[in-house]
Amino acid sequence: MRRAFEVVPPDARMVWLLPAISLGAATIGIAFAAREEPRAWLLLIVIALVCAVIAWSLRRRTVAIDGDTLRVAAGLNSAAIPLDALDIASARIVDLDSEPGLRPLLKTFGTSMPGFHAGHFRLRDRSRGFLLLTTRRKVLALRERDGRTLLLSLVRPQALIDALGERATRKGR
Repeated sequence: MRRAFEVVPPDARMVWLLPAISLGAATIGIAFAAREEPRAWLLLIVIALVCAVIAWSLRRRTVAIDGDTLRVAAGLNSAAIPLDALDIASARIVDLDSEPGLRPLLKTFGTSMPGFHAGHFRLRDRSRGFLLLTTRRKVLALRERDGRTLLLSLVRPQALIDALGERATRKGR
């Protein structure tokens, strides 16, 4: 049985700000280069492909309980965590503005742009984290028993906590 949990959509204005500025700067640079070498316009194809990958990765964001596994698809990354590996008792809903230790510090493998952080990160408290962040408010912080932290921006984070608690209760019987 699969149960999905809705992820907060990212603010499109924030997410596309950096790629739009980069695209504009690249186009201007290509225009200057094309005066010397007309084939420079072919670089626009590469830029279009990069924009397509960014758009695809921004749309790939799901959180679901599938059997005995929590599956998170976050941009180019994904994680499949056995429910037994989660410390459900420590799960909490946080505001990252008031919890600076949980903010992403260093991207180790993932996507990071204003309004969207997805993948593997080091957090400010130096712990490892797997993130799917589209907002800084009402973020589900869920620890794994190995010390890694999951930070998930869900529309209803309490629903995931409740579902994990239900599973643990049923399995304990």
